[in-house]
Amino acid sequence: MIEKIVSWSIRNRFFVWIGIIMIAVGGVYAIQQTPVDALPDLSENQVIIFTEYMGRNPKIMEDQITYPLVSNLQGIPRIKSIRAASMFGMSFIFVVFKDDVDVYWARTRVLERLNYAQKFLPQGVTPSLGPDGTGLGHVFWYTLEGKGYNLGELRALQDWYVKFALQNVEGVSEVASFGGFQKRYQVTLDPHKLVYYGIPLMDVTRAVAANNRDVGGSLYEMNATGYLIRGLGYITSLDDIKEIPIGTYRSIPIRLSDIAEVQMSSDLRLGIVDENGEGEVVGGIVVMRFGENAKDVIERAKVKMKEIEKGLPAGVKFKAAYDRSDLILAAIGTLKEALWQEVLIVCIVVILFLFSIKSGLVAIMSILLSVLIGFILMRLFGITANILSLGGIALAIGDVVDPGIVMAENAYRSLTNRVLKIK
Repeated sequence: MIEKIVSWSIRNRFFVWIGIIMIAVGGVYAIQQTPVDALPDLSENQVIIFTEYMGRNPKIMEDQITYPLVSNLQGIPRIKSIRAASMFGMSFIFVVFKDDVDVYWARTRVLERLNYAQKFLPQGVTPSLGPDGTGLGHVFWYTLEGKGYNLGELRALQDWYVKFALQNVEGVSEVASFGGFQKRYQVTLDPHKLVYYGIPLMDVTRAVAANNRDVGGSLYEMNATGYLIRGLGYITSLDDIKEIPIGTYRSIPIRLSDIAEVQMSSDLRLGIVDENGEGEVVGGIVVMRFGENAKDVIERAKVKMKEIEKGLPAGVKFKAAYDRSDLILAAIGTLKEALWQEVLIVCIVVILFLFSIKSGLVAIMSILLSVLIGFILMRLFGITANILSLGGIALAIGDVVDPGIVMAENAYRSLTNRVLKIK
């Protein structure tokens, strides 16, 4: 079989060169288009459902949230398994699909079933899908540094400016915030005053909710001109909350400040984020979308961060806490180093022992074409260029070198003997 292939190649050199050119072009295209990452993604093909019901213990979360959702998610086609976890105020459900299922098709089917399961949940509870990423999607971590700014101000800057800007980067599924304090208005009621004034607790809750919204007042026509009427009622300060009317006591209006203490505080924190033992920090995690090129996503995020930095307050800047592109570039550098070293060794060996540059070029061409064919196959089968795949190519180069040198030496010797016989 090998003899027939060699004979056909000798008789059809034109088609052989066409094949070499096609391999070269296809290999270069595959190198440019193959997603690059540091580690192989071995995570399961899953869709995560997150439901928040704050203030409830795990037993209530299991009975009222997790169980109804898991029961109604049964029966979705091509599911491998469903796993769930209930904790304080939160429920996580992991719907694992078969490996060949398209992740966005899976998310659509899960979302369809969630719309039906919504009626079995408590009022006001809405489950949501997790980001369309994988367990290795956390490609870049950053922190915000700013002297003179407290953790609450930095967290507000992260949540309301930086996060929204970075989510517009192509290939980014989500930007998760961490650390700091999330600001909130806190109303601490005095139960003795509620009893004294005879005000039910639900009346206070309804009054606060009703006084924090804008309303429309239709259209008012005057002098052939129409005016849009709207009521401005959004809370903008602590004083707005304190002045909310709750009821009356002996014809005297009762305000919220008469029965409660209103102040600015932080939301409940279940942990802190510390950097190198130097204190708490505020930052975010850039989560890569499924199937994207990690190296390109990180580069685009860095470019966007430079643009965002121009709009940050004076003294606030970004600091990279984890950058996977360093490991990616190191893996690519290892392959490049192994490639040029092998090529150099082959050239030296072939030229020293055979004194033939053409024979060395044959062995070198076999190495380069083998690497290009490897990248073409990686692209066809959807394999990312990571430490394992690039390391495998680097190791395989050594196996390709041996037969290349042996075949070149045999061909050179056969041709030399034939020339000597003719003479």
